[in-house]
Amino acid sequence: MKIRNIDGLSADDLQQEVNRGARFIYYAFTVSLLVITFKRTSGVYLVRAQENVLKKGTPFTIISLLFGWWGIPFGPKYTLESIRTNLKGGKNVTDEVMATVAGFVLFRETENRKKEFIQS
Repeated sequence: MKIRNIDGLSADDLQQEVNRGARFIYYAFTVSLLVITFKRTSGVYLVRAQENVLKKGTPFTIISLLFGWWGIPFGPKYTLESIRTNLKGGKNVTDEVMATVAGFVLFRETENRKKEFIQS
């Protein structure tokens, strides 16, 4: 999972950002070509407390508005779903991302303890 907008923050820094109100969000978009409709999601974005989630989702909403409607039969349906998701501020996946980050921190601590044990 690639997280955008983290600017090289460590796991501890990410936890501090979340404690200050940051969230991990992904956005939906739809692209259609007559009989083929693709409903996709963006990468996961770190949206800090002072940032606007609707503004960050605007490009994905515009993609759906321009290119999503044209597929039959699912283009209009998926386009409306994508727009609705984005206008609600995207899909919040903070809990899932932080569970992964916590697992990484525990793994790192275990590796450090193994190294200390081997050295002593």
